[in-house]
Amino acid sequence: MAEATITCQQVTSALTPCLPYLTSGAGVPSQECCTGVGNLQKLAQSTADKQAACNCAKEAAARIPAIKEDAAASLPAKCHIQVDFPISKSTDCSK
Repeated sequence: MAEATITCQQVTSALTPCLPYLTSGAGVPSQECCTGVGNLQKLAQSTADKQAACNCAKEAAARIPAIKEDAAASLPAKCHIQVDFPISKSTDCSK
């Protein structure tokens, strides 16, 4: 079993600038948000890291009920970042 090297602190720090976009769903995400998403993608290379990042993001999202599901799903595309899994509160992080 591989050990994840990414931390929830890194995930939270990367995604915090995205909160205005994620809770309003309006406009486009800030440059800081997209930079954070891009950095997160670079940090999470291994399967273990991707699963850890997924779980951290889901835990953080659960604490912020105002996050709009469609805004979260559109975040990678709006930041012009390709991710190979859906961004959703219902994503199964084990896969």
